[in-house]
Amino acid sequence: QVQLVESGGGLVQVGGSLRLSCAASGRTSSTNVMAWFRQAPGKEREFVSGIYRSGGSTVYADSVKGRFAISRDNAKNTVYLQMNSLKPEDTAVYYCAADSDYRGGYNREYRYWGQGTHVTVSS
Repeated sequence: QVQLVESGGGLVQVGGSLRLSCAASGRTSSTNVMAWFRQAPGKEREFVSGIYRSGGSTVYADSVKGRFAISRDNAKNTVYLQMNSLKPEDTAVYYCAADSDYRGGYNREYRYWGQGTHVTVSS
């Protein structure tokens, strides 16, 4: 089993920045692929960004490309999401996800999920 705990959410003004963290514990060998998803009120969950264990492969949703950056520190079993130039439409609960299976790319079902952290961007 893998436990994922997100942190770093909060209230920020338009144009501001936040850095989300997701700390993994337990069977961390099962976190080959890690990703961030988000779910805004009244909307379906959507993929934001993903990263492989090596860190050499990353992908972003078009809506955040150029503004968000994903990274991971395998020694700390932590993945980060640096969010810059935040917009009101970035307001959502952000979830961290992990899986051992590389198949299926990034935007797919994951075995492990965190509880989420709230991000609110005010104008």
